[in-house]
Amino acid sequence: MGRRPWKCYRFCKNKPYPKSRFCRGVPDSKIRLYELGNKKAKIQDFPLCVHLISDEKEQLSSESIEAARVACNKYLMNNLGKELFHMRVRVHPFHVIRINKMLSCAGADRLQSGMRGAFGKPNGTASRVNRRQVLFSVRSKINKTLELIEALRRAKYKFPGKQKIFVSSAWGFSGISRKNFQKLKDLENLEGQKLIINDGAYFKIQKKVKKTLKTS
Repeated sequence: MGRRPWKCYRFCKNKPYPKSRFCRGVPDSKIRLYELGNKKAKIQDFPLCVHLISDEKEQLSSESIEAARVACNKYLMNNLGKELFHMRVRVHPFHVIRINKMLSCAGADRLQSGMRGAFGKPNGTASRVNRRQVLFSVRSKINKTLELIEALRRAKYKFPGKQKIFVSSAWGFSGISRKNFQKLKDLENLEGQKLIINDGAYFKIQKKVKKTLKTS
């Protein structure tokens, strides 16, 4: 028996139904990797960030998220190489999809009870997405904007509904704009140390500096 068309599950109709001790026997999600490319790149390395954003409230299957991840990653690997980008999948398929299996053989009406007890059994997983929620984020060098947009454009075709691509004004995955981040990078504290400490894809501000900023 093949998969049902996604129009049966696309809309967020009922409450979330996550895997739990009451909801057992849930098949594993198709997507396993959520971080790709140069994950260990410091925050200074990749100032550019491009987002793929959902323009509808809907449900996205784990199969479609995996297909979009593969399409986006393949284009970036071929055109940039592993060391020149860091991609992050921002949605996780926690919602369990159910199916009430019906027999389609001859004499099936004698064996099954139709709509009586039609709750259904777990059949897969999906993520519930709101409007303007970020699906994928990719960071890279400033001169690679067109490649990132094209990669996310290809990923769009794997999803139902509408999506938009935004070039962020923030520095990488941080929430600070590029101008402000550049100012922070150049600042030093009273002891002549840099304000910013590297922390993977993000950064920290020194505690001593925080206190001096508060007192001043």
